[in-house]
Amino acid sequence: MIRTEGLEKRYGSFQALKPIDLHVRKGEVFGFLGPNGAGKTTFIRMISGLLPPTSGQVWIDGMEMGTHTLEAKRITGYIPDRPYLYEKLTGREFLGFVGGVYGMSPKDSRDRGDPLLEEFGLGRVGDQLIEGFSHGMKQRLTLAAALLHEPRLIIVDEPMVGLDPGGARQIKNVFRQLADEGRTVFLSTHSLDVAQEVCDRLVILNQGAIVTSGSYDEIRSNAHPQARDLEEVFLKILDEEANTHFEPKEAE
Repeated sequence: MIRTEGLEKRYGSFQALKPIDLHVRKGEVFGFLGPNGAGKTTFIRMISGLLPPTSGQVWIDGMEMGTHTLEAKRITGYIPDRPYLYEKLTGREFLGFVGGVYGMSPKDSRDRGDPLLEEFGLGRVGDQLIEGFSHGMKQRLTLAAALLHEPRLIIVDEPMVGLDPGGARQIKNVFRQLADEGRTVFLSTHSLDVAQEVCDRLVILNQGAIVTSGSYDEIRSNAHPQARDLEEVFLKILDEEANTHFEPKEAE
């Protein structure tokens, strides 16, 4: 579903992202992990078509992003870490606006949007202004908007910030359900327990390069077989990287 070859980003003499080769399969929840400043958001913005790479290529479901940008975006739902909502709209009006951006008719937007509002516990507040929503309600509305046009790929940057345990559990279940339906979830998160629980495969990014990849069990076996959880594995890998030089790796 996502393939990159030699994807690199420079800002003058600063190399924010070293060349990355990555393959994300259809029907999986894929975790994209790393410390602050590792280059995760830069990478996400490039595969979303929001930021041009310095070099390299991106394919979304076989479509090269540089030549099929609109087509690739039409099948992608993107949830940034700090989504912007038009707070003077109601939740239902906002979904109608998003549907219009994707070329959906008002009827189709409502037919698809109303069940999503119900699914995410927003049905009774759908006609209230977004400015009155709690942070968690805004997060759930953002997810509903990203799913409105039934994308084949969902790119999510930090979905759990500010959610209560019930809301976090619901969103984890949604990610798993989407993958079971054959769609792909590309998930960047600092919530390592979430990544361990829902992701089929993971990569860990550090200093602009992939340092390890695989399933949680594979990464744990290679890095720290005695580790209790992904957090312990993650911290051990970063500690080792802080004391060694590494070569960028390819994630397949």
